[in-house]
Amino acid sequence: MLSILETKSALLLITSLSILTIGYFRVSRYLEIRNFKKLHNCQPPIRAPQSERIIGLSAFLKVLAFRRDHVSLEQTLKKGLEIGRTNTAVILGQNIVFTCDPENLKTVLATNFLDYGLGPRVHFMGPLLGEGIFTSDDVAWHHSRDLIRPCFTRTQIADLEALENHVQALISCLPPNGTTVDLQPLFYNFTIDSATEFLVGQSVGCQGSGPGSAGWEFSQALDYAEAAIEKRNALGKHAWLLRDPKFHESCKIVHRFTENFINETLKGNSKPGRYNLLDELANSCRDPIRLRNELLNVLVAARDTTASLLGSIFYFLARHPDTWDKLRVEVGELNGRLPDYQTLKDMKYLKSVLNETLRLIPPVPLNERFARKDTVLPHGGGPDGQSPIFVAKESRVVSSVYAMHRLPEIWGNDAHLYRPERWLDEKLRPGWGFLAFNGGPRTCLGQQKALVETSYTVVRLLQVFDRIEPRDNQPWLEKLAISVTNVNGTKVAFWKAP
Repeated sequence: MLSILETKSALLLITSLSILTIGYFRVSRYLEIRNFKKLHNCQPPIRAPQSERIIGLSAFLKVLAFRRDHVSLEQTLKKGLEIGRTNTAVILGQNIVFTCDPENLKTVLATNFLDYGLGPRVHFMGPLLGEGIFTSDDVAWHHSRDLIRPCFTRTQIADLEALENHVQALISCLPPNGTTVDLQPLFYNFTIDSATEFLVGQSVGCQGSGPGSAGWEFSQALDYAEAAIEKRNALGKHAWLLRDPKFHESCKIVHRFTENFINETLKGNSKPGRYNLLDELANSCRDPIRLRNELLNVLVAARDTTASLLGSIFYFLARHPDTWDKLRVEVGELNGRLPDYQTLKDMKYLKSVLNETLRLIPPVPLNERFARKDTVLPHGGGPDGQSPIFVAKESRVVSSVYAMHRLPEIWGNDAHLYRPERWLDEKLRPGWGFLAFNGGPRTCLGQQKALVETSYTVVRLLQVFDRIEPRDNQPWLEKLAISVTNVNGTKVAFWKAP
């Protein structure tokens, strides 16, 4: 009897101590947060309406429904316009701070850069990309960036001779007589061919290839792996719940294909010829896994961003014949000559077309960071949303560049309209309100290369074709992956210039 009482007393003591300990830490945390908020003049954040804020299951189901219906981006715009440019929610137990406020993006990406990290990105992207420039933080990220930066010099960007070969292959796939063609897969073939030539010195030759070829298999595996990554991203830290053997098999196919080039280079068997990234990286790194990771990180960005942008440009050009005609006038000033780097930089209307497309359909329309410590955003608090808000450690900050690029206070009441001429107005100074290629220390290293390749391709197609028409009347709906495209593709018809 005594031993039973002693056991009960011990259990009661342990339980009491546990409750006191938990209570102590909760009170301490509460006081810590209260003092932090007071120090930084934080106000209560604007809250997005939701039925419960403990687990946030219903909010998560809404997110899945928006993705299923391909309207996630429009919902971020609606949320930003109707609830507040910055607002908070709880989804699957995770504190979410949504923002499309330029000052908040500047704070996350630049001013307080060290307060935020990539969080679990390496876990859901790692099986494909490993540890590289887009999946790493801190020292590893610095090493990757320092390794890659020298490869994007003006000399490399301005070399357009190799690109012309891929443009010719693209043009050969485009019927010139008004037959419908979906440009989106052709642009992906085009960019993977040009990107692999720049990266490893040889094109995989996807354009014009079919099932059974090594390049086709590589491209298909990459497509599947990227689509699977987007699903994993939607689940965040719960991505481990997904079981997808095909995802891991696709990653293996991509890895094997890439490793063949790496092994030949490390053996000294690479073919002499034009500059390529792999040869340059191999001069300072002999680790095959590190080389594979860095190459794939750059490949995915180079292929997807440019293909996305090209598809969006021709989506708009097909629906805006006045823009097509104005652009053809500017292109016509070349008198059929192939444009060089400086010529492309000097084409003002072409630049306006690119910027307006990047504004309305940025290739990477959503971004996210995770708070590595308790920190502050300058906007989002108080009744008007203009006061600072507290961001707790481990909070997920989701920024919608798509929504920010459509805010009327930055772009005017016609922010939803496609109007390249707005960029010819010297008074337009969007600053951090225009973030087509990220900002701060993580600004895209390949930005200029993507813009030059896109500009060159647009000019060459307008030199060949004198008319374009849309061949579907469907509204633009997002297909989210690493870069965004139209779920309906880019179906158009061309007529060849005489």
